[in-house]
Amino acid sequence: MAEEASGLTRKLARFISGTEMSNIPQAAYEHAKVAFMDWVAVTLGGKEDPLVEKLIAYTQIEGGHAQATIVGHNMKKTVGQAALINGSASHALDYDDTLVSFLGHPSVTLFPSLLALAEWQEKSGPEFLTAYLIGLQAGGTVGACAGLDHYMAGWHATSTLGHLASAAGCARLMGLTEDQTVHALGIGATQSSGLKRVFGTMCKPFHAGRSSQAGLMAALLAQEGFTSAEDILEGPQGFFQVLKGEVNEEVVGLLGLGWDVQNLSQKYHASCHATHSPLEATMMLVEDEKITPDEILAIHVYSSQLALDAAAKTRPATGLEGKFSIPYCVANALLRGETGNQAFTDEKVNDPEVRALMEKVVVTLDPEIKALESRVEVTTDDGRVASGFSDILQQVPPLERKEEQVYRKYLDLCGPVIGQGSSIEMAEKIRRLEDVGNMRLVAERL
Repeated sequence: MAEEASGLTRKLARFISGTEMSNIPQAAYEHAKVAFMDWVAVTLGGKEDPLVEKLIAYTQIEGGHAQATIVGHNMKKTVGQAALINGSASHALDYDDTLVSFLGHPSVTLFPSLLALAEWQEKSGPEFLTAYLIGLQAGGTVGACAGLDHYMAGWHATSTLGHLASAAGCARLMGLTEDQTVHALGIGATQSSGLKRVFGTMCKPFHAGRSSQAGLMAALLAQEGFTSAEDILEGPQGFFQVLKGEVNEEVVGLLGLGWDVQNLSQKYHASCHATHSPLEATMMLVEDEKITPDEILAIHVYSSQLALDAAAKTRPATGLEGKFSIPYCVANALLRGETGNQAFTDEKVNDPEVRALMEKVVVTLDPEIKALESRVEVTTDDGRVASGFSDILQQVPPLERKEEQVYRKYLDLCGPVIGQGSSIEMAEKIRRLEDVGNMRLVAERL
């Protein structure tokens, strides 16, 4: 194996299997608990989405052992089915967290498989959180190497990178050897898929569930001696050559020295993250300049190609499509000030007052704008022009503030589903997850 020791796939496997819990700072674990609380919230919030019902019906056809809990549904399915359903449910609202290096949404690809596996195999809270942190870091490392070329080629990175992140996290939780982990990464990577063309349909959240399920399957197969290429990332016709990207030695050299979890950006608007900077910039602008919606003649939103590819639907017809429409998100925020999931219904997207303001929103590509940044100009009917700017990914609050914001979001989403008292009780359990000896006790409460 000496000739392979320098390859990224091997280095990543060594990091996944060999990192000691004692080398992970406590702050990273605190961030991971906040991320899990956020994931529980969006999963319970998305449990009634129509795609969840369809996936449950599909698994009824498959059958299988009752191994892991389907969140919010008082039933159990196989571990793979639970990862698929819970992963899809948690991305159904498009209200889940984002990580820059991951080029998308990491937690919805990791927590579903890890929770199913931890419940089935009765793993502890610390083991569960450690697997999440390591899986997140592995996925972020591959994402930083894949770069924007990968995303701009049309791949939905949440799905493609999610296959690898889930495989990495599950390999760690199962205690696979370095060699087994190499193969788990290979099995996960060769399944990687997911096209951005399906944004605004049920397939986008399905990507999250499918990647979580596939990563779990990869780890289970690797444990049984199932083999794959040992240089799946860097090798000829491997992940980077086919799906875009290249090994970044500087990024790889940071493995184990820093933890991306502290850079997670949770959402406080229930729409595609590419809509957040435009609506934040516009809301701050009209508030600072004391501009009312009636005074607005035009709103010019300048965004990157990445944002336009993800969220430039100009005439959304459904609540789901509205989540991927910068014009709708901006108009809705100005008129209603409410950007939670209740803002994204078919009725509200087709409200004539909103549609009229949407006609005044012009979204334009600015090559100088990067990632999810956005510059906004508001022109009033008396000729005033006011400008604003926002970069939502650079506005990640410190841990204490983040926990407060996520907790409010958690109560807002979970309270109507499981009751306020049960929500508060579960939140306290999540805050003390390091004391949990058996994650089955947590999963079954969901």
